[in-house]
Amino acid sequence: YNFVRGGEFMARYKVYVSDYDFPDLSIEESILEPIGAEVIGLHCPSGEGLYPIIQDADAILQQYATIDRTLIGTLKKCKIIARYGIGVDIVDISAAREHGIIITNVPDYCIEEVADHATSLSFMLMRNLPFYNLRVHEGSYRWQDWRVPISRYRGTIYGLLGFGKIAQNLSHKLSAFGFQLISYDPYVSETFMRTFGVKKVDLDQLFSKSRIVNVLCPYTTETHHIVGLKQLRSMSPDSYLVCVSRGKCVDNTALYEALRLGWIAGAALDDPEEEPMKFPNWTPDQNPLFQLDNCFFTPHVGYISQESIKECRVAAAKNVKAVLTGNSPINQVTKL
Repeated sequence: YNFVRGGEFMARYKVYVSDYDFPDLSIEESILEPIGAEVIGLHCPSGEGLYPIIQDADAILQQYATIDRTLIGTLKKCKIIARYGIGVDIVDISAAREHGIIITNVPDYCIEEVADHATSLSFMLMRNLPFYNLRVHEGSYRWQDWRVPISRYRGTIYGLLGFGKIAQNLSHKLSAFGFQLISYDPYVSETFMRTFGVKKVDLDQLFSKSRIVNVLCPYTTETHHIVGLKQLRSMSPDSYLVCVSRGKCVDNTALYEALRLGWIAGAALDDPEEEPMKFPNWTPDQNPLFQLDNCFFTPHVGYISQESIKECRVAAAKNVKAVLTGNSPINQVTKL
């Protein structure tokens, strides 16, 4: 698939990886080099600096970088932008379509991992594990040291904000512990939720009735700050918030007030609003939530397992391979 120019082998295609935090790109190279593609790794997690480097891209593999309309307009021959993840909020799909560029994602990977992570964060909060650990290290060994009285899981109302594939997986796991499950999702029917043992409620009911609310919706203009002052103020003082979706689904300023003033007992987030992985010079003092001892973070790791990372990279690279060889990718994004 390579041709010779001046005695040197030249790549037929240029595939740019906008940004990545894997140890190397050996998986992508093993799939794409046999079709004559040169895989070029970049480190532009915010998207800044990609222009004019990727103007000659035949394909782009994208992890965290934002690829907006302006950047898409500079691409001279790009056929596909392949997301490593599920969400496509960081690429301008409309602009891509106008320029004849196919968008793909990996919609079926890490469903187990994110559901497991959501479960882990929930149970950590509900069993007071961080507070007990702190008190033991301080020299106290008393069950009475709970910060918030512990309730049994069975019968506790657990709210799912969004009812996509991850929430559906999570509902199976939580049902085994006896939770009463409720969910708000305007795009999923009550009948479908009922097949999972989940009761459909409106947004206000989700927050006022749940002991714990888990944010599981995709990030869109509609879900930007879907968790704000109103929702947090309606929760009970012994309730918790978990978010394994995009950080901007939760108004961090509102959450800070809710935690500081005791509107809710605690929160656990897999990402704050500013998404630190996109900024190499990020520090915790940029977000007041990191000053609180009842707000817990993991560094955007909900999707992580050795198996899920490999599955994602293989699927994204195969989407690129399909398009560059004139075939249809399995995971083409068809909706805006």
